Amino acid sequence: MSQSTAIQDRKPSAGGVNPTFLWIEIKRMLRNRRTIMFTVLMPAIFFFIFGLSNKNQQLPNGHSYGQYILISLTVYAAMTAATGAGSQVAVERAQGWSRQLRLTPLLPGAYIAVKAAAALTLSLVAVIAQFVIGAIAGVTMDAQTWLTAGLVAWVGSLVFAALGLFVGYLMPSQNVMQILGPALAILAMLGGLFMPIEIMGDTFGSIAKFTPAYGIGQLARSPITGEFDVLWIVNVLVWLAIFVGGAAMAFRRDTNRV
Repeated sequence: MSQSTAIQDRKPSAGGVNPTFLWIEIKRMLRNRRTIMFTVLMPAIFFFIFGLSNKNQQLPNGHSYGQYILISLTVYAAMTAATGAGSQVAVERAQGWSRQLRLTPLLPGAYIAVKAAAALTLSLVAVIAQFVIGAIAGVTMDAQTWLTAGLVAWVGSLVFAALGLFVGYLMPSQNVMQILGPALAILAMLGGLFMPIEIMGDTFGSIAKFTPAYGIGQLARSPITGEFDVLWIVNVLVWLAIFVGGAAMAFRRDTNRV
Protein backbone atom coordinates (compact mmCIF):
# COMPACT_ATOMS: atom_id res chain seq x y z
CA MET A 1 0.00 0.00 0.00
CA SER A 2 1.40 3.39 -0.98
CA GLN A 3 1.88 6.18 1.52
CA SER A 4 -0.82 8.32 -0.12
CA THR A 5 -3.33 5.45 0.03
CA ALA A 6 -2.46 4.84 3.66
CA ILE A 7 -3.11 8.52 4.47
CA GLN A 8 -6.48 8.43 2.70
CA ASP A 9 -7.51 5.25 4.50
CA ARG A 10 -6.55 6.60 7.90
CA LYS A 11 -9.71 7.46 9.83
CA PRO A 12 -9.47 10.52 12.08
CA SER A 13 -10.76 10.23 15.62
CA ALA A 14 -14.39 11.37 16.02
CA GLY A 15 -14.54 11.66 12.23
CA GLY A 16 -12.37 14.76 12.33
CA VAL A 17 -14.40 16.76 14.86
CA ASN A 18 -12.13 18.64 17.23
CA PRO A 19 -12.44 21.70 19.50
CA THR A 20 -10.23 23.82 17.24
CA PHE A 21 -12.36 23.26 14.16
CA LEU A 22 -15.56 23.91 16.13
CA TRP A 23 -14.14 27.08 17.71
CA ILE A 24 -13.13 28.42 14.30
CA GLU A 25 -16.66 27.85 13.03
CA ILE A 26 -18.23 29.59 16.04
CA LYS A 27 -15.90 32.60 15.85
CA ARG A 28 -16.53 32.98 12.15
CA MET A 29 -20.27 33.10 12.70
CA LEU A 30 -20.11 35.49 15.63
CA ARG A 31 -17.99 37.89 13.59
CA ASN A 32 -20.66 38.12 10.91
CA ARG A 33 -22.36 41.43 11.70
CA ARG A 34 -25.24 40.78 9.34
CA THR A 35 -25.99 37.50 11.07
CA ILE A 36 -25.94 39.12 14.50
CA MET A 37 -28.25 41.88 13.28
CA PHE A 38 -30.87 39.45 12.00
CA THR A 39 -30.65 37.06 14.95
CA VAL A 40 -30.52 39.59 17.78
CA LEU A 41 -31.67 43.02 16.64
CA MET A 42 -34.60 42.15 14.37
CA PRO A 43 -36.46 39.93 16.89
CA ALA A 44 -35.84 42.59 19.55
CA ILE A 45 -37.36 45.24 17.29
CA PHE A 46 -40.35 42.99 16.67
CA PHE A 47 -40.77 42.57 20.42
CA PHE A 48 -40.81 46.32 21.00
CA ILE A 49 -43.33 46.74 18.16
CA PHE A 50 -45.68 43.84 18.89
CA GLY A 51 -45.16 43.04 22.54
CA LEU A 52 -44.04 45.98 24.61
CA SER A 53 -47.20 48.06 24.40
CA ASN A 54 -49.35 45.01 25.20
CA LYS A 55 -47.08 43.24 27.65
CA ASN A 56 -49.43 43.72 30.59
CA GLN A 57 -52.53 42.38 28.86
CA GLN A 58 -53.72 39.08 30.28
CA LEU A 59 -54.20 35.76 28.52
CA PRO A 60 -57.22 33.65 29.55
CA ASN A 61 -55.03 31.62 31.94
CA GLY A 62 -53.78 34.74 33.72
CA HIS A 63 -50.34 34.99 32.14
CA SER A 64 -49.34 38.15 30.36
CA TYR A 65 -49.30 38.68 26.62
CA GLY A 66 -45.77 40.03 27.10
CA GLN A 67 -44.64 36.57 28.19
CA TYR A 68 -46.39 34.99 25.22
CA ILE A 69 -44.87 37.26 22.59
CA LEU A 70 -41.41 37.25 24.20
CA ILE A 71 -41.23 33.44 24.10
CA SER A 72 -42.62 33.39 20.56
CA LEU A 73 -40.05 35.89 19.29
CA THR A 74 -37.29 34.05 21.13
CA VAL A 75 -38.24 30.96 19.11
CA TYR A 76 -38.13 33.14 15.99
CA ALA A 77 -34.68 34.47 16.95
CA ALA A 78 -33.37 30.95 17.56
CA MET A 79 -34.74 29.59 14.29
CA THR A 80 -33.33 32.55 12.35
CA ALA A 81 -29.92 32.14 13.95
CA ALA A 82 -29.79 28.40 13.30
CA THR A 83 -30.98 28.72 9.72
CA GLY A 84 -28.47 31.45 8.96
CA ALA A 85 -25.66 29.40 10.46
CA GLY A 86 -26.60 26.32 8.48
CA SER A 87 -26.99 28.21 5.22
CA GLN A 88 -23.38 29.40 5.40
CA VAL A 89 -22.44 26.22 3.57
CA ALA A 90 -23.61 28.03 0.42
CA VAL A 91 -20.89 30.65 0.91
CA GLU A 92 -18.30 27.96 1.62
CA ARG A 93 -19.26 26.11 -1.54
CA ALA A 94 -18.89 29.29 -3.59
CA GLN A 95 -15.49 30.03 -2.07
CA GLY A 96 -14.22 26.48 -2.60
CA TRP A 97 -13.82 25.81 1.13
CA SER A 98 -16.08 22.76 1.05
CA ARG A 99 -13.99 21.29 -1.76
CA GLN A 100 -10.81 21.81 0.25
CA LEU A 101 -12.34 20.05 3.26
CA ARG A 102 -13.14 17.03 1.12
CA LEU A 103 -9.42 16.61 0.47
CA THR A 104 -8.85 16.18 4.21
CA PRO A 105 -9.64 13.10 6.36
CA LEU A 106 -12.70 14.96 7.72
CA LEU A 107 -15.76 12.74 7.35
CA PRO A 108 -19.00 14.21 5.93
CA GLY A 109 -20.91 13.34 9.10
CA ALA A 110 -18.36 15.16 11.23
CA TYR A 111 -18.59 18.23 9.02
CA ILE A 112 -22.39 18.30 9.42
CA ALA A 113 -22.04 17.75 13.19
CA VAL A 114 -19.72 20.76 13.49
CA LYS A 115 -22.14 22.87 11.48
CA ALA A 116 -25.02 21.80 13.73
CA ALA A 117 -23.03 22.53 16.89
CA ALA A 118 -22.06 25.97 15.61
CA ALA A 119 -25.69 26.66 14.69
CA LEU A 120 -26.79 25.66 18.19
CA THR A 121 -24.20 27.99 19.67
CA LEU A 122 -25.48 30.91 17.64
CA SER A 123 -29.11 30.11 18.48
CA LEU A 124 -28.19 29.96 22.18
CA VAL A 125 -26.77 33.48 21.89
CA ALA A 126 -30.04 34.57 20.26
CA VAL A 127 -32.16 32.98 23.01
CA ILE A 128 -30.15 34.57 25.81
CA ALA A 129 -30.18 37.96 24.07
CA GLN A 130 -33.98 37.95 23.65
CA PHE A 131 -34.59 36.91 27.24
CA VAL A 132 -32.26 39.62 28.53
CA ILE A 133 -34.02 42.23 26.38
CA GLY A 134 -37.42 41.00 27.57
CA ALA A 135 -36.36 41.10 31.21
CA ILE A 136 -35.02 44.62 30.82
CA ALA A 137 -38.35 45.62 29.22
CA GLY A 138 -40.18 44.37 32.30
CA VAL A 139 -41.36 40.87 31.36
CA THR A 140 -41.21 38.59 34.40
CA MET A 141 -41.50 34.80 34.61
CA ASP A 142 -40.55 32.20 37.19
CA ALA A 143 -37.21 30.44 36.81
CA GLN A 144 -38.73 27.18 35.57
CA THR A 145 -40.63 28.98 32.78
CA TRP A 146 -37.52 30.87 31.65
CA LEU A 147 -35.52 27.64 31.61
CA THR A 148 -38.12 25.43 29.92
CA ALA A 149 -39.05 27.95 27.23
CA GLY A 150 -35.39 28.73 26.54
CA LEU A 151 -34.40 25.08 26.25
CA VAL A 152 -37.25 24.29 23.87
CA ALA A 153 -36.45 27.29 21.67
CA TRP A 154 -32.76 26.37 21.67
CA VAL A 155 -33.03 22.61 21.05
CA GLY A 156 -35.89 23.09 18.60
CA SER A 157 -33.68 25.34 16.48
CA LEU A 158 -31.99 22.16 15.22
CA VAL A 159 -34.95 21.85 12.84
CA PHE A 160 -33.96 25.11 11.22
CA ALA A 161 -30.24 24.39 11.27
CA ALA A 162 -31.14 21.40 9.07
CA LEU A 163 -33.27 23.69 6.90
CA GLY A 164 -30.33 26.06 6.48
CA LEU A 165 -28.05 23.20 5.45
CA PHE A 166 -30.66 21.88 3.03
CA VAL A 167 -31.12 25.23 1.29
CA GLY A 168 -27.41 26.04 1.50
CA TYR A 169 -26.54 22.95 -0.53
CA LEU A 170 -29.24 23.69 -3.09
CA MET A 171 -28.75 27.37 -3.82
CA PRO A 172 -25.88 29.71 -4.75
CA SER A 173 -24.54 31.90 -1.98
CA GLN A 174 -25.76 35.18 -3.46
CA ASN A 175 -29.39 34.08 -3.24
CA VAL A 176 -29.69 31.99 -0.11
CA MET A 177 -30.33 34.64 2.56
CA GLN A 178 -32.43 36.83 0.26
CA ILE A 179 -34.86 33.93 0.05
CA LEU A 180 -34.51 32.48 3.53
CA GLY A 181 -35.05 35.79 5.36
CA PRO A 182 -38.57 36.49 4.04
CA ALA A 183 -39.38 32.76 4.05
CA LEU A 184 -38.60 32.50 7.77
CA ALA A 185 -40.76 35.53 8.52
CA ILE A 186 -43.67 33.93 6.64
CA LEU A 187 -43.16 30.61 8.44
CA ALA A 188 -43.04 32.42 11.78
CA MET A 189 -46.27 34.29 11.00
CA LEU A 190 -48.07 31.14 9.82
CA GLY A 191 -46.77 29.22 12.84
CA GLY A 192 -48.24 31.70 15.31
CA LEU A 193 -45.03 33.38 16.42
CA PHE A 194 -46.12 36.93 15.58
CA MET A 195 -49.68 36.65 16.90
CA PRO A 196 -51.71 34.10 18.87
CA ILE A 197 -53.10 31.36 16.64
CA GLU A 198 -56.52 31.79 18.25
CA ILE A 199 -56.98 35.18 16.57
CA MET A 200 -55.75 34.06 13.15
CA GLY A 201 -59.08 32.52 12.13
CA ASP A 202 -60.00 28.92 11.42
CA THR A 203 -58.30 28.69 8.02
CA PHE A 204 -54.91 30.01 9.11
CA GLY A 205 -55.24 28.20 12.42
CA SER A 206 -55.53 24.93 10.55
CA ILE A 207 -52.63 25.76 8.24
CA ALA A 208 -50.46 26.68 11.23
CA LYS A 209 -50.52 23.14 12.59
CA PHE A 210 -48.60 21.89 9.57
CA THR A 211 -45.83 24.52 9.56
CA PRO A 212 -42.33 23.86 10.98
CA ALA A 213 -42.50 26.73 13.50
CA TYR A 214 -45.79 25.61 15.03
CA GLY A 215 -44.68 22.68 17.17
CA ILE A 216 -41.64 24.46 18.61
CA GLY A 217 -43.63 27.58 19.41
CA GLN A 218 -46.42 25.65 21.10
CA LEU A 219 -43.98 23.60 23.18
CA ALA A 220 -41.98 26.67 24.20
CA ARG A 221 -45.13 28.50 25.31
CA SER A 222 -46.62 25.50 27.11
CA PRO A 223 -45.32 26.62 30.54
CA ILE A 224 -47.48 29.76 30.33
CA THR A 225 -50.46 28.34 28.41
CA GLY A 226 -50.73 25.23 30.57
CA GLU A 227 -51.43 23.15 27.47
CA PHE A 228 -49.67 20.19 25.90
CA ASP A 229 -50.30 18.02 22.85
CA VAL A 230 -48.09 15.15 21.73
CA LEU A 231 -48.77 16.22 18.15
CA TRP A 232 -46.56 19.23 18.77
CA ILE A 233 -43.61 16.88 19.30
CA VAL A 234 -44.64 14.93 16.20
CA ASN A 235 -44.62 18.19 14.23
CA VAL A 236 -41.06 18.95 15.34
CA LEU A 237 -39.76 15.44 14.63
CA VAL A 238 -41.40 15.20 11.21
CA TRP A 239 -39.98 18.52 10.02
CA LEU A 240 -36.57 17.65 11.47
CA ALA A 241 -36.62 14.37 9.51
CA ILE A 242 -37.70 16.15 6.33
CA PHE A 243 -34.97 18.79 6.52
CA VAL A 244 -32.23 16.38 7.62
CA GLY A 245 -33.17 14.01 4.80
CA GLY A 246 -33.21 16.88 2.32
CA ALA A 247 -29.84 18.15 3.56
CA ALA A 248 -28.33 14.65 3.28
CA MET A 249 -29.54 14.23 -0.31
CA ALA A 250 -28.38 17.72 -1.30
CA PHE A 251 -25.00 17.07 0.33
CA ARG A 252 -24.53 13.81 -1.58
CA ARG A 253 -25.49 15.50 -4.84
CA ASP A 254 -23.05 18.33 -4.19
CA THR A 255 -20.29 15.86 -3.27
CA ASN A 256 -20.79 13.85 -6.44
CA ARG A 257 -20.02 16.91 -8.53
CA VAL A 258 -16.42 16.96 -7.32
